Amino acid sequence: MSDYQLLIFDWDGTLVDSIGRIVEAMHRAADACELRRCSDVQVKGIIGLGLPEAIRSLYPELDEPVRVERFRRCYSEQYLLLESEPSALFPGVAEALEAFRVAGYRLAVATGKGRNGLQRVLAQRGWLNYFDATRCADESASKPEPLMLEQILAYCEVSPERALMVGDSAFDLQMARRAGVDSVAVGYGAQPLSVLREHGPKLAIENFMELRSWLERRATGLIGGVSQYVG
Repeated sequence: MSDYQLLIFDWDGTLVDSIGRIVEAMHRAADACELRRCSDVQVKGIIGLGLPEAIRSLYPELDEPVRVERFRRCYSEQYLLLESEPSALFPGVAEALEAFRVAGYRLAVATGKGRNGLQRVLAQRGWLNYFDATRCADESASKPEPLMLEQILAYCEVSPERALMVGDSAFDLQMARRAGVDSVAVGYGAQPLSVLREHGPKLAIENFMELRSWLERRATGLIGGVSQYVG
């Protein structure tokens, strides 16, 4: 195992190829609530936030809690319809996570999903007990606030410098920085690496298997503290 002990993953857009469905569910919810559709880029720009925070960011005109709640219900209904068959894991994720467990890493999830949503998808995959810790926005604080990471670190009894946050949004990387945790940016999810590199990730990748290779090389002492992938 490398100098890291705990690997913390975002869910949507990092482990699971669900960004397209999130965007489509937002569009359908806008139609149902008779609101303008935001662009795909605008919707991708709020992925990672808790759902109420994401809705308020996209639709500041929804200034009453009851209107935000109506949009939230519409979005959740549409997303569940689209998720009748669960979104697939990105290539290499299942194999890499298992390799990380075998190597002795502790694994955690920090997600903008609500607890009910995360429990549903974990149950669908038979992963209810797979991760050492999970935290969701509706039981903690939305990214980029560091509370989710702080709670995971405390629960796992791991210091910030021994943890690594892996995510596909600026909110993931901002959260990691605020918690004093190194980060890995993945460019195949919500936001491109050109945006994510601005937030100082330790590693920037376009394929999940690159993370596995990088950690394996760290474990054998072949590379130093800054990855060759970060440009």
